[in-house]
Amino acid sequence: MPTGAVARHLGVSPTTVRSWERRYGIGPADRRHGHHRRWSPSDIAALEAMCRLTARGVPPAEAARTVLAAGDRPPAPPAPPVPPAPAAGTDALAPGPRAPGPGGSRALHVGSVRPECRGLARAAVRLDAPEVGRILQEAVTGLGAVDAWTEVMLPALRAVGRKWASDGEQYVEVEHLLSWHVATALRTAAVRPSALRAVPPVLLAAMPNEQHTLPLDAVAAGLTERALPFRMLGAAVPPRALLDAVRRTGPGAVMLWAQSPHTTDPELVRQVVRTAWGARGSRNHALVLATGPGWRRSDHPEGTAGPRTLLSALDLLERAATA
Repeated sequence: MPTGAVARHLGVSPTTVRSWERRYGIGPADRRHGHHRRWSPSDIAALEAMCRLTARGVPPAEAARTVLAAGDRPPAPPAPPVPPAPAAGTDALAPGPRAPGPGGSRALHVGSVRPECRGLARAAVRLDAPEVGRILQEAVTGLGAVDAWTEVMLPALRAVGRKWASDGEQYVEVEHLLSWHVATALRTAAVRPSALRAVPPVLLAAMPNEQHTLPLDAVAAGLTERALPFRMLGAAVPPRALLDAVRRTGPGAVMLWAQSPHTTDPELVRQVVRTAWGARGSRNHALVLATGPGWRRSDHPEGTAGPRTLLSALDLLERAATA
């Protein structure tokens, strides 16, 4: 593969690939004068190892030594020096195109985030599923589900969404891979064996036309960390099924998710608020949380709560379940 194709495969800029070759000797084993560089599978494997190590915070020079030692490859000879750019303020040449930043045009711009989030975004762009899974597992184990969602998963997912919106179908594969692994990590945390408190469960469901459930998976994992039982109904729950589930489970709280205004259903939410269960004379009702960016504060259904963060939602659910 030529350098540009390798860079796109890794989700880094061609400048980064050339810099690693020039500075640290991580270059193609087969180099012929007068020809463009071609990277073999073993050469690309070395670059993938560099990406993983640097994403974990290992300095590039140390990462290169590790990669070269593991591959038992002699360092590549230094590449020809790059001519220095004109000093600022000179007018010998008109300003050229802006040099690509780390990651190139395929990079996910996550802003000021934890190193785990930056590494997650880079691994997702290069479709490195094992590395994505490793980062997520370590984030949930080390930070807990709530902080892992807020500080690692959510910024990366939002960055993918922005890329998808601006570049079209090119980033669908990145979003799908990242979402699947995020859901897997959260659901693994949510269903791990643990002693739960003897309180009514929390019922979690998406609105009838809503397919997005990752935030509900994050809530489920957070409830497990607080030893609170839950019942997950998932995406696109039909109205009748939702109301029947409320009557059958007698939940302490019901959380309903709507990602978009088009999937909200205020009348159905009001029906959930009015739904009661129990013997005559001792009827019970659940606290209902209408959550997600689809609900506008100005027209939020009466009788419901509308927390805006995962932590505030968990606090409300815990108080309702243990009241």
